[in-house]
Amino acid sequence: MIAILIFAMTSAQITFKITQIPTSGSDKDKIFMASNINNWKPDDHQFEFKKNQEGFYILTIPDQAGKIEYKITKGSWDNAESGENGIAIPNRVLENPDEQQTVELKISGWSSPNEKKHTTTSNVKILSENFTIPQLKTTRKIWIYLPPDYETSKAKYPVIYMHDGQNLFDDFTSFSGEWSVDETLNQIFEETGKSAIIIGIDNGGDKRLSEYSPWTNVKYKTIGEGDLYVDFLVKTLKPYIDKTYRTEKQASKTLIMGSSMGGLISLYASAKYPTVFGKAGIFSPAFWFVSENLKKYLNINKNNLKNSKFYFVAGKNEDETMAPEIENVEKLLLKKSVPAKNIMVKIDDDGTHSESYWKRELKASLIWLLK
Repeated sequence: MIAILIFAMTSAQITFKITQIPTSGSDKDKIFMASNINNWKPDDHQFEFKKNQEGFYILTIPDQAGKIEYKITKGSWDNAESGENGIAIPNRVLENPDEQQTVELKISGWSSPNEKKHTTTSNVKILSENFTIPQLKTTRKIWIYLPPDYETSKAKYPVIYMHDGQNLFDDFTSFSGEWSVDETLNQIFEETGKSAIIIGIDNGGDKRLSEYSPWTNVKYKTIGEGDLYVDFLVKTLKPYIDKTYRTEKQASKTLIMGSSMGGLISLYASAKYPTVFGKAGIFSPAFWFVSENLKKYLNINKNNLKNSKFYFVAGKNEDETMAPEIENVEKLLLKKSVPAKNIMVKIDDDGTHSESYWKRELKASLIWLLK
């Protein structure tokens, strides 16, 4: 259990106070905070708001050393806070959680399972509900997108491996909105005739932070299982995909993409296995999670990265460390002989840490990476 969950009295605390909540709810509804400090668990009783005598929902936690990303839920991702029209909203972010403070929140609406529909296109299938991951001694749901002309041609295709499969294709399975990867690839095919096979790997829920980080994080009590996860992609999943489908197997035609922690593990995978993953799409990367370890790794990495390509995208105000961390990584990649023309860094003033932002930026990144 994460030590931070023990709510002993500390010298500085953060109090979250919900001052507005939709009237359609019940007084018996339980309200929780899901965040990066409790592995995004939507019904964690140790992050449950309590109603005070004034009728406000209150949650007090110890101060934190790093930023907090969070959302308010009613116990599940089917009932998470939303905009007034039920549309998913970006994660909330508290930039300075190391100061004693009260954060006032207004909840505009709640998502509802009745509002969510399956949105996958016909060329998205479930490859397996329980694909074996021997490296992690578990199984995972795997999605596959096949190009519109896959069944009518004999062509071979590039392959893009993407994390957080729940959020890629289907609004019904997403917890913050989907990337619309299938619709975007279909549009690119209609406009250019180019396409790719997409492999989506579901995250492991409360195992996500551990599986998407190669290094242990003492603060969040996560075990660094990123090496095992990347080895699964390289030694188990990719060989199966290459054997089963018409793929272009070379590194220049094999991409890896993800956001936040998925961005971190995508960079790591492409640096560890440049002869497997020749290109990486890195969205709003959580480099802060293991900043020093990552810098050391890139400095000592002896792999030849001169043919690798990297596409970074992030919002300027997502987090105060986001742009600087990307700039530092870019400098390290240049020192590793990655040509400047092989690195694209796009920092948007209006970018948010959200699936809606990553969805917006997906098409441009794919066109650049698939060139």
